[in-house]
Amino acid sequence: MRQTRRAWLKGSGAAIASLGLAGCSETTEEKDPESDSGEDGTSPESDEGSTVAEPAKTAVAAEWNAMRARLWDALAAGEAGETGAGAAIASRTFDRFEHASGEYNAHEMLEETDESRYEAFEEALVELRTEGLERNDIARGREETGIADEQLRGAQQTLVGEPTAQAFDLQAFGTTVADSVMLASAGAFDAAETVANDAFERFEGAAVHDAIGEADGDVYERFEHAMESVATAAGDEDVEGVRSSASDALAAAIDGGYALAPSESAAGAGQIAAYQARGWDAAALAGLGGPSTAFAHAAALTVYRARAHDAAWLFEHGKHDAAARVVENAFEHFEGARAHEALEEASEDAYHRFEEDGLDALATAIENDDSAGVDTAVDAVDDGLVTGIEALGTGSEAALIEAGFFKARTEDAVERYRLGENAAAAELVRGLFETFEANEADFHETLEETDESLYETFEEEHLQGLIEACENGDDAAVDEHATGIRETLLEFETTVGSTAQVSAVESGYMTARVFDAGVLDALGASDRAETVVGETFEYFENGAGGFHEALEDADHDRYESFEGALGDAQTAAGNDTAVGATARAFNEHAVAATYTVVAAAGGSFGAAAASLMDDVYETFESAQAHELLEEADREAYEGFEAALEEYTAALEASDAESDAAHETEMDVDEAAEAFATAALRAQFAVAGAADAAPVDGSADTADETESAPDLQGGPNVVEGVPDDADHVVEMQATAYAPETLTVKQGETVAWKHAAGEPHTVTAFEDRIPSDAAYWTSGGFDSEDGAREGWENGKGAVQSGQSYVHTFETTGEHEYVCIPHERFMTGTIVVE
Repeated sequence: MRQTRRAWLKGSGAAIASLGLAGCSETTEEKDPESDSGEDGTSPESDEGSTVAEPAKTAVAAEWNAMRARLWDALAAGEAGETGAGAAIASRTFDRFEHASGEYNAHEMLEETDESRYEAFEEALVELRTEGLERNDIARGREETGIADEQLRGAQQTLVGEPTAQAFDLQAFGTTVADSVMLASAGAFDAAETVANDAFERFEGAAVHDAIGEADGDVYERFEHAMESVATAAGDEDVEGVRSSASDALAAAIDGGYALAPSESAAGAGQIAAYQARGWDAAALAGLGGPSTAFAHAAALTVYRARAHDAAWLFEHGKHDAAARVVENAFEHFEGARAHEALEEASEDAYHRFEEDGLDALATAIENDDSAGVDTAVDAVDDGLVTGIEALGTGSEAALIEAGFFKARTEDAVERYRLGENAAAAELVRGLFETFEANEADFHETLEETDESLYETFEEEHLQGLIEACENGDDAAVDEHATGIRETLLEFETTVGSTAQVSAVESGYMTARVFDAGVLDALGASDRAETVVGETFEYFENGAGGFHEALEDADHDRYESFEGALGDAQTAAGNDTAVGATARAFNEHAVAATYTVVAAAGGSFGAAAASLMDDVYETFESAQAHELLEEADREAYEGFEAALEEYTAALEASDAESDAAHETEMDVDEAAEAFATAALRAQFAVAGAADAAPVDGSADTADETESAPDLQGGPNVVEGVPDDADHVVEMQATAYAPETLTVKQGETVAWKHAAGEPHTVTAFEDRIPSDAAYWTSGGFDSEDGAREGWENGKGAVQSGQSYVHTFETTGEHEYVCIPHERFMTGTIVVE
């Protein structure tokens, strides 16, 4: 059956590729927007026989282009060896497709347009993840990507006609080539070269190759030359060369879209979809990076959960003093820990829940011999730290950490069983089962989605089996199921997480085991304590999910000190010396090892990803789609720009220890989705179907639009350019031209609005000569005043206006455009 499907798919693909460009426009001249639809809203036939699609259908077809880009993103990550990240991209693409809503949504429209293609697309998308990326089979992944892409390409042709489909196809090639930027930014130059060459080869065999050559030879030559240049730059490991050439390729593809499409609105919708695709590139790049320091903080926090349960264990055995010391030591350690401030900033409620309702209350309950209070306090520790870990982590990181915690708690159950506490052990595992069913930290769903077979093995075979084994006093079965849990969860970790992420989880798991040895020692089971530390040492030597090698590669001295501290704990247990002190010393080394491995993995590519979105912003400001969107739907336009800015801020904040780390309320995943949704709405607006967009309007944006103040210039903002100006600086969409200008003392400079949105010319107060009077559009006497004035709509230089200033003080004067601060800065040198 599978061979039949593939034979049909390949045959249909060949048939589509052979189709000509019947009725394609051969000019970039603006088409009459009134010709897009008939009076009854149907899609009329053009004189050449091509179909001009209904606006809503055009927008849906543009959305399929964004989905096509995500397919190639997933494969690109796999080409770079990041198959886990690629699988995650494929999974999220499927989820977004499945949950699309509204009358004109990508999912239902594909099913209605061509049910066979719909089924083939879904199957290929799933198998891209399960049979290709998750199995590290890149050849299979490439095959499934091609099949899924062809289904959307064929559906576009059916829905909107060949000319528009050709335009979208060229734009899709442009976004695929741009994947090389994502890969080169992550240092994956071989993969970047492979992606560029593959796109070039596919373009050579596509129908759009000849179509664009006939429609616009200049665009054709620009596009082919840029694609070749991308591959060359990647081969030379030239990041800037890759970026510049990929930008040229995408620009040519966009221009070609306007040459090929039967309407300006169709090409514009495709251009917005290309921006959406670049947004997904940025998300993919952020996902390619090593885990952030925030993840290291989250992994370190889970040890405090284990310590709280250790204290409760000692309390149950009447070891109140020992239990109190555990809580005291945990509290003291947390006060000086790197994760302390991180937790407080990530979630103040979680922080207080952990410290006040958790540790403080636990100490009080132990002191008062209050068993119910101990249980409540331990629950508060768990609740607070899980919330904090979820706030600090992204994607599946919280689930990864939860898997490590489950392993540690399973080991606790086994130790209690070995002490003859069969009922307590069974109850502990039963509690884990209930926690798992409640999907704490999204662990249940993540495990099930990752590998259903692994999920069933963990839950049904081993977790339930361990409960029964403990209740029945079956030593062999206890060992079998504990080992099964350990192995299945480690497999889950290594499937979902990077080596650095797994190492951080394993570091916490090993630390919990060494602390268990301290508890056993306090309970008089010194022989078992020695065995536990010995087993932990052996576990590390056997790899610990890649932790051993990762730590040794990251910092050999740190690796040796880690092993030394672990050896000290083993020695203490063997010599009947108190294990607690050496366990705490080992914890210090383990925490340091966690941060070391995470840092060595490269941290986040958030800044590089943010720069991709900076490129989108700069390109959009002077793009044809900018004007089309603003004229079509002002609210959608403002929502698009606002989402773009918020997304860029979220990407910057994802960088480890970034100054922007807490300046945005969205994480990268949320911001990426929000930007994609804003782009989808913009696609419908540009296509001429704003009311049919399958997304809600932005109430926040609407409110802001209604309350936005009228823009005003000020005493030094004038109409036109004064005749007596000695120099003119043009304010482009996102740049001053020239950026640096040298003038003589007493000369006058006029900043002329030349393009884009309103601008300001605002001197940096601390970057002008100390004896110079402060200057800015709007006439404010300080930088703070200018910034506050802009918030109130003052100091703006709008189309047809200029800002004028005469320089009397020599030296360098640096300035900025407040609304475009990320891009527009300049310098006047006065001699």
